[in-house]
Amino acid sequence: MKDIYLAGGCFWGTEKYLEAIKGIKETEVGYANGNTEYPSYEDVCRKNTGHAEMVKIIYDSDQVSLSFILNLYYDVIEPTSVNRQGNDTGSQYRTGIYYTDKADLPLIMESIHELQKKYDKPIAIEVLPLKNYYRAEEYHQKYLDKNPNGYCHIGTDKFEKAKNAVYHEPKKDLKKILTDMQYNVTQHNATEPPFSNEYYDNFKKGIYVDITTGEPLFVSTDKFESGCGWPSFSKPIDPGSVVNLDDNTHGRVRTEVRSVKGNSHLGHVFTDGPKSKGGLRYCINSASLLFIPKEQMEEKGYGHYIDLVR
Repeated sequence: MKDIYLAGGCFWGTEKYLEAIKGIKETEVGYANGNTEYPSYEDVCRKNTGHAEMVKIIYDSDQVSLSFILNLYYDVIEPTSVNRQGNDTGSQYRTGIYYTDKADLPLIMESIHELQKKYDKPIAIEVLPLKNYYRAEEYHQKYLDKNPNGYCHIGTDKFEKAKNAVYHEPKKDLKKILTDMQYNVTQHNATEPPFSNEYYDNFKKGIYVDITTGEPLFVSTDKFESGCGWPSFSKPIDPGSVVNLDDNTHGRVRTEVRSVKGNSHLGHVFTDGPKSKGGLRYCINSASLLFIPKEQMEEKGYGHYIDLVR
């Protein structure tokens, strides 16, 4: 069991959201990293104590990773906003990640670095060791369970996403699990033959996930026939699930696409895609993907992506 402390605006909604994530075993709201001892809610709001409203999280690291929790946390905050979330303003509503284990810091900073790639403005999330923490008054604990119609700056659709989110731990011993083609493509940047691969002509409805981790990458809605002989997509499900790298091999200048969590080679992205779909063509190896048909998405843990499949 490990702990992490997250500040994301009003702690009522933030706690309700985070406690829904599978693998998080306990949550509690409180005040931390301020300048006074044993502050009250009134002190924090009106007496400039410097504390942040935050959620204490106890999680089972065998069931869920810190990076997975952080990515879901980023989904419900405005990470470039300073001292403001939703309708709430003040330093107590700042965003922050506060750790008790120094070994977590490199992972947290790498996560922030990846998040920054999505924004032009600087990320305003405070990252510090936990200096102090005080449990909030009892009426704040599980507030939205006691008051279902209470104020919350987080949309109810986000609660459903957190509840349905499934952590997929990177598979070990990939050489034993994957076929030779899958291993060489994902781990050694190989390219499978065009037109002789599993999904180039698959246009069934469903989701495509990283073969090494199960991380959601593309949906059939964004798949199109490009004539190149490999699966082609106009965009990934989430830009943060892939990273683009310069590729100057084979005497060509291209942009490689890799998965973030699995660090798997997926393929390349080109600018000759349909203009009506944004102009990009993600040319992806079938060997890097696993296709989950729409009718199996719920049972496989991808139910919260079904609305994207049309």
